[in-house]
Amino acid sequence: MPAYGPDRPAEEWPLSPEGRAAAIALRRRLPSGALFVASAEPKAYQTLEPSGEVSIDERFGEVRRDEPFDGDFRARRRAYVDGVAHPGWESHADVTARFGAGIAEWRIKAGDRPLVVASHGMALTGWLTEAIGLADPGEFWADLQLPDAFAVDLSGRRAYRLAE
Repeated sequence: MPAYGPDRPAEEWPLSPEGRAAAIALRRRLPSGALFVASAEPKAYQTLEPSGEVSIDERFGEVRRDEPFDGDFRARRRAYVDGVAHPGWESHADVTARFGAGIAEWRIKAGDRPLVVASHGMALTGWLTEAIGLADPGEFWADLQLPDAFAVDLSGRRAYRLAE
């Protein structure tokens, strides 16, 4: 969990003390010898820092959006991952294109090593919907934990949660 509030934008939120503890526990679920890449948002790269050196790539950032701090943000976000194009929000096509370009580049850089990417729920869900055809993007997004870890098999078109 990030340390959040209306005093700074979501893309600047760091991990809370509880989030840092969860990031340390996450190490057990991640593959050894992996190449770690994260969005430029503190809460993303701080999630991987306990596991090793982290490269930063802005293409893995969350959906760019004009969203008020208060109100029913969960309903707005779920509607977005289910395909609603909210005014002032990055288009679904732009999100999946930038995220997919980042994955393609970092897969090459990783070579035979596992690639671990720390990103954000809506961007990840959008990319997975495009890349592997999630049957129910809204349900996948709603079921995400903080933090969470998935293995993605692009050729098999599936994603599965890494065991704790």
